[in-house]
Amino acid sequence: MNLETIKNPEFVKDCTQQELKELAIDIREFLVRKLSVTGGHLGPNLGVVELTLILHSLYDSPKDKLIWDVGHQSYVHKILTGRAGDFDSLRKYKGLCGFPKRNESDHDVWETGHSSTSLSAAMGMALSSQIKGNDSKVAAIIGDGALTGGMALEALNHIGHEQTDLTIILNDNEMSIAPNVGALHGILGRMRKANTYQKTKDDVEDILKRIPAFGGKIAATAERLKDSLKFMVTTGMFFEEMGFTYLGPVDGHDLDDLRSNIAFAKQTKGPVIVHTITKKGKGYAPAENDAKGTWHGLGPYKIDSGEVVKKPGPPAYSGVFSSTLQKMAAADPDIVAITAAMPGGTKLDSFAEKFPDRMFDVGIAEQHATTMAAGMATQGMKPVFAVYSTFLQRGYDQLVHDVCRQNLHVVFAIDRAGLVGADGETHQGVFDIAYLRHLPNMTILMPKDENELQHMLYTAVYHDGPIAVRYPRGNGYGIEMDNELKKIDIGKWEVVRDGKELTILSFGTMLPIAEEAAAILAEENIDVRIVNARSAKPLDADILQELYEEKGAVLTLEEAALQGSFGSAVLEHYHDLNQHDMVINRMGIPDRYIEHGSVPELYEEIGLTPENVAGTLRDMVPAKRQRA
Repeated sequence: MNLETIKNPEFVKDCTQQELKELAIDIREFLVRKLSVTGGHLGPNLGVVELTLILHSLYDSPKDKLIWDVGHQSYVHKILTGRAGDFDSLRKYKGLCGFPKRNESDHDVWETGHSSTSLSAAMGMALSSQIKGNDSKVAAIIGDGALTGGMALEALNHIGHEQTDLTIILNDNEMSIAPNVGALHGILGRMRKANTYQKTKDDVEDILKRIPAFGGKIAATAERLKDSLKFMVTTGMFFEEMGFTYLGPVDGHDLDDLRSNIAFAKQTKGPVIVHTITKKGKGYAPAENDAKGTWHGLGPYKIDSGEVVKKPGPPAYSGVFSSTLQKMAAADPDIVAITAAMPGGTKLDSFAEKFPDRMFDVGIAEQHATTMAAGMATQGMKPVFAVYSTFLQRGYDQLVHDVCRQNLHVVFAIDRAGLVGADGETHQGVFDIAYLRHLPNMTILMPKDENELQHMLYTAVYHDGPIAVRYPRGNGYGIEMDNELKKIDIGKWEVVRDGKELTILSFGTMLPIAEEAAAILAEENIDVRIVNARSAKPLDADILQELYEEKGAVLTLEEAALQGSFGSAVLEHYHDLNQHDMVINRMGIPDRYIEHGSVPELYEEIGLTPENVAGTLRDMVPAKRQRA
């Protein structure tokens, strides 16, 4: 079938099971072919082809609401809702988003990119339908990894209490981005093995039906017998005790099994969980056999061999972080590493191989990770929590209440700080400076390159108090790395280019752009000093005072939200000293969410280019000379 001719999912309602099987093959071939060029989340989508087909055959989207947790498994849904023709632009600038996007289609009823939000959203929609008196149905599709998130468990508790009419599809593929951890994962594992339960239950029910109905006592005994059977044979009672009707385990690639169970769930009063067992990467051998999470989300690859196409280059910042931490941990047994379900992404998987007793993957639980690290710090350990900037947002209260308030020495290694590119607005790491900088006791550092990163990490581990070292996604510059680690003087900046006319205070990744802008202005005889402002908190009060006394003009440059970030700190510094005549301008991320695209394209869109920086500085010259 030519998938690009699909306009809406209505046609699947009239498909025979054989036609759906053929369509599933076509969709898998389409995904493998398209994503080999664009990259994307291949494994999760290959695993939900049959499930998505059955959902759209039974539900009337968008009247009925299909809510995808995390959303990286929504590609099949996008194909069935008329967007196959846009897949060449997947995750590209101004192209198809890699996650559900409400302005892309009426069928995308909930935007997401972070895990464990679907159940709360589904309950909100289902309760709204109930209040309004309409008959729209709600189904949330959540993975076994996302189900371990605290927010999902909070929602399960409330849904069960309210007995809300909705269906939860538990897409259990036994692996999220990394192998799942935790007691709940163990429960699901036992449930997967309880495939004899349904048959045994049916046999017992047949026997019970033959018992003459001559009194409530036997009837009550029969019900207790069924309940006891559930406890003996399966742990599905975990959900049933929370108020859910539990169906499963269901073969997530068997169309008949899926249809009968989901159709029953849709008609059942109250909350229902349909536990489906799927295979991540189904239908494409390299993805099916993936044990390291490589095929969860990746760049281009060769279809025949499954070889991922990688451009040679310097080591990634995350790799430098991991190797440096390992080097320190070998000499210091008090160093421990923590990740929230991202051992591969943060490169802590290699740390785990060397120090398995000092590496803790807490699952999708940033709140827990933050407070656990705080608890370790009280006992003299040196916890390092490696976390993406966008995910640390989820541990904000714990940052405030448990870490900073108690002034505990926890190191936050903030990966993916700044623009991340193809994953788009849900993953851009541009807010952490703003939400960290106002916290008492917090220190915030960012290196200009990979060599400075290793020294900053060393400095942070042997600092006293909460400290964040943020670093970008991607590779470093390939500069020579020092063999010996050394401490950086926190709060002291580095002048990397002398000049008297204007000054750029560059924070982190912006240094190359600052240098190019200075080179442009040098040809116009405009002299620009460049400062590597490597700490956003504390600031270098000496340099700032020197700039004021020189009657200089300052441009702050950062790859972070302008509101509340590094540039704001500089403005506040001069304001608090009543130095109101200082000429200051700021450049960074504007007050809006930045969508997906390559980082250079996004720089161009928001004006973070050498030419625009040079233009801003050029416009500041008259004001500077007037002040002088």
